[in-house]
Amino acid sequence: MKRKVLAILLTGVMAFGLCACSSTPAPAAGASGGAESAAPAESSASSGDTIRIGVFEPSTGDSASGGKKEILGMQFANSETPTVDVGGKTYNVELVYADNGSSADKAPSAASELVGKDVSLVLGSYGSGVSMAGGPKFEEAGLAAIGVTCTNPNVTAGNDYYFRICFLDNFQADVLANFAMDKFSAKKAYALGENGNEYDQGLVAFFTQVFTAAGGEVISDSFPTNNSDFTSYLNKAKSEGADVIFTPVSIAYAKQIMEQAASLDIGIPFLGSDTLDDNMVLEATKDTNLQLYVSTFYQEGGSETFDKGIKEYINGNSDALTANGGNDTISAVTAMGYDAYYVALEAIKAAGSPDKAAIKGAIPGVKYDGVSGSIAFDDIGDAVRDTAYIKTADTASGTWAFEKVQTGTGN
Repeated sequence: MKRKVLAILLTGVMAFGLCACSSTPAPAAGASGGAESAAPAESSASSGDTIRIGVFEPSTGDSASGGKKEILGMQFANSETPTVDVGGKTYNVELVYADNGSSADKAPSAASELVGKDVSLVLGSYGSGVSMAGGPKFEEAGLAAIGVTCTNPNVTAGNDYYFRICFLDNFQADVLANFAMDKFSAKKAYALGENGNEYDQGLVAFFTQVFTAAGGEVISDSFPTNNSDFTSYLNKAKSEGADVIFTPVSIAYAKQIMEQAASLDIGIPFLGSDTLDDNMVLEATKDTNLQLYVSTFYQEGGSETFDKGIKEYINGNSDALTANGGNDTISAVTAMGYDAYYVALEAIKAAGSPDKAAIKGAIPGVKYDGVSGSIAFDDIGDAVRDTAYIKTADTASGTWAFEKVQTGTGN
């Protein structure tokens, strides 16, 4: 009942759109870690010795870069722990893929494809819009899904079968608004998002609510889908005297905005949500005078063991290296994909069965200490998370630098 009420309340704040924070291909070059870490989806699981976990992620479209990195974390975890013991029997764990195309239009068919592949549960997606679009298909099939970095509150609201391990956008916007005031003494913010995109517009709405409640002013604009020229928006932010620019957009848009802001010499600090924590966006800031700060789920250095292992995995596999953008910089979504896989294993073990209904019933009680922090679920199915990492683009070295861990209260 709480989920239904929350869904109704949230519809007044947001308008439905596309993704965050995006046939079942076998692991493809640039979309997977290679055959040794995940077998093709077509391989037989009829022997009864295999448990299939569906991977509902974008490997094409605007969010493909983030989806591929999220998949990498799952594949690395699967290569580390390819089996699970359930009821005294050892099962192989197979990852089964469906590309949701970064599109709310394509997501339902990708979700249905996973349902047809007889998976025991689903992980994903990178992208809130695709998660919301595919969610009803999982619910209809009685199949639980564990979101990894889909941060919009509507993903779980109204759907008893969707859970997630990430923080939510209202918390993330609170963190960023407080950071803007703490770091830059910001009084005026310019917020820019894609028109009709629920992820963008939801974050802008939450950010505006927090920032204005603290006495600040927010000027907001929306650009049309497929826009490629952000000159007028950036110049407006400068002419209006904005202290910060908040732009919680997709990776593809963020890359263009950073490149154009550098050429225009805007000179205003940028604040980005978790979607901007990506190597493509980072590369766009290199050798510029841009200031970019993002909120995210993990910062390299958080777990020495994980960092060493995933770097070796990426550098030891050409497909994994391609999927990671050609370098071994660790993305927060990779760490989250890694944790999601182990949360799934904990749910399977707690269920004592590969049965999808038993696994769904076991998820709410799962507690797991992952590389991204402790994970547990509230009564809505959301993760209990109270901190976010803030990091900044080091434009000289082309790497992310840790700024601080911050709660939503500005501490």
